[in-house]
Amino acid sequence: MASLRGAIPLSAPTVPVFGTAVFIALLAVLARLLGIDIPWVSDHVVETLLIAFAVLSAGVLFRGL
Repeated sequence: MASLRGAIPLSAPTVPVFGTAVFIALLAVLARLLGIDIPWVSDHVVETLLIAFAVLSAGVLFRGL
């Protein structure tokens, strides 16, 4: 069995952080799949998804965020 020494402690993201990440990701999906013209998002779909992932990752890595 793997040892947990030195492991990064993870926590569940708070509801506002999770909601923000989902909202940002939905903007990217709407812009890409439905062709909705959203300023900046429509031209930078991959970057928008990366921002959503970064927000969610920060919520998991930093406790209480």
